Amino acid sequence: MGDPNESSSKPNSNGKILYTRRDSNMDDVFAPNPPSKPSDWRRTSADFRRALAVRGDSVESERFLTRTLSTDSNDGREKWTRKFDFLLATIGFAVDLGNVWRFPYICYKNGGGAFLIPYLSMVVLGGIPLFYLELSLGQYHRSGCISIWRRICPIMKGVGYAICLMALYVSSYYNTVIAWAVFYLYSSFTSELPWSSCGNEWNDNATCVDQIRAAELNQTWSNTSQSPSEQFFERHVLESYKSEGLHDLGPPKWEIVVCLLIVYVMIYFSLWKGVKSSGKVVWFTATFPYVVLLILLVRGVTLPGAEKGIEFYLKPNWEELLRTSVWLEAATQVFFSLGPGFGTLLALASYNDFHNNCYRDALITSAINCFTSFLAGFVVFSVLGYMAHLLHKEDISEVTTGGVGLLFVVYSQALTTFDGSVFFSIMFYLMIITLGLDSTFGGLEAIVTGVADEFPKSVGKHRELFVLGLLCVSFLLSLSTTTYGGIYMVTLMETYAAGTAIMTVVLLEAIAVSWYYGIDRVSHDIRSMIRSSPGIYWTVCWKYVSPIFLMFMIVMSFVSTPDLSHGSYDFPDWTKGVGWTITMSSLSLVPAYAIYRTVTMRRKRSFRKAARADRPSHADEFM
Repeated sequence: MGDPNESSSKPNSNGKILYTRRDSNMDDVFAPNPPSKPSDWRRTSADFRRALAVRGDSVESERFLTRTLSTDSNDGREKWTRKFDFLLATIGFAVDLGNVWRFPYICYKNGGGAFLIPYLSMVVLGGIPLFYLELSLGQYHRSGCISIWRRICPIMKGVGYAICLMALYVSSYYNTVIAWAVFYLYSSFTSELPWSSCGNEWNDNATCVDQIRAAELNQTWSNTSQSPSEQFFERHVLESYKSEGLHDLGPPKWEIVVCLLIVYVMIYFSLWKGVKSSGKVVWFTATFPYVVLLILLVRGVTLPGAEKGIEFYLKPNWEELLRTSVWLEAATQVFFSLGPGFGTLLALASYNDFHNNCYRDALITSAINCFTSFLAGFVVFSVLGYMAHLLHKEDISEVTTGGVGLLFVVYSQALTTFDGSVFFSIMFYLMIITLGLDSTFGGLEAIVTGVADEFPKSVGKHRELFVLGLLCVSFLLSLSTTTYGGIYMVTLMETYAAGTAIMTVVLLEAIAVSWYYGIDRVSHDIRSMIRSSPGIYWTVCWKYVSPIFLMFMIVMSFVSTPDLSHGSYDFPDWTKGVGWTITMSSLSLVPAYAIYRTVTMRRKRSFRKAARADRPSHADEFM
């Protein structure tokens, strides 16, 4: 008889080679016959690689990896047609409307060029490490945001369900913003942009003032005066003057409902076939915004007064760095721009080839995202400087505003003064639509992949029907944001639907992965994919820095929750209760599932089993 500890390889009944290792106290790690399902092969081989690594059998692990590569690569899971499809989809998700309106505004508001110090610090210490971690987890385990917890920490599977609910909440208002852009696009197909002058049927001629023309004539206007672009948005697109607040939303506005329906139709035909369909769509939606940004940049920097706007954008105010809120703004911008925790990175990476270089992808995507934010600042503030020049203003703050008003009011007004204003308006709002669509594709794909992987027979085999049902639910939830008071719902949901909740979810994910699943396992998983282990910088960030980064953001979000307002409307105190109810409705799924699993597992086995990751019983003996 041979050595009981010897390693051997042998063909199975189908001619495939199985690598087995015998131990004096155990049977073959793999049975002679292969598992019945391809997914079992992948999960089993992944856990056995870890088992060998823990025992120090790195050479054997590499041999095993090579022998099982054909099995791992053909587990029946859909894959990206081209590597570039994945990169474009990831870039499209990370680069969204916030890069165009939020980053330039908060950069200017929080110290100008000095803001880049806290921003880049948060990118390096929190943003990129979490981004890289999620890409590697999704690619290695090839699972969505729900089923992946079976292999990491099963008792935390409620995190996956919470992510899905938050993504549904976000889609209910984010798609309405895209619908507004669709309305603007449709309205742009005229000989003269309809928000360029007063005198239209929606204008209140008592308060509507063409401020640009008034400035040319050295006329003044009162604080109650509104520009034609502001009244077009408030009185024609939203008709918010017909609502008294959240308690009086009114009926849905049919024009916005039609635009919203168009958005959902585009989303459906981009998602229904999985990465095969979305991988084709992103070639346009992810690249077109950069074409438009470059066109607008060239046009913007050649306008009179552009240098004043760029100076306001970049001029450093070092004293601002002493304010804690500036660092919180930087952390929030980085977090919501790169998008860890939304389940999208897990979903997109799960369709990669096993040996795809996710480390390189994380660096490339993060760098492009930061560059886009910085570039958008030049595009926006060159035009704001031009507007200040036209209105004879020295302070840029007098011509700018935060939120979506920067896109739909201020920039719209500037477009009316361009030569070829109709062309630039069409291009601008096409860019806004494509930026929004890319991000909403990613958010909804996180739900679809997560649920389909968790319920492969009932949902995975009927993806088209599930996507249709999901979008119908999201559309119905969105109807409240199409009402006369819809802007108030958008403001409320934007603040509470995914702010504190998503940061808490990512904190739980970081702790579970780094401390329960283990940094050593994560490092080995990455090494098995890209042949290189993450360095000490990454492991320290994952285990210590990123959790601290997230805890800081969560605490500050509780301490500095702002009183909400829109225009002259101040949200009543009871809306805070509604907002925190929305937040807790998703977070409550985490302890709810933990209790459910603990109770059910106690009935079957023991409490310890409830907190153990799924792995083959023989591989457990290695651990």
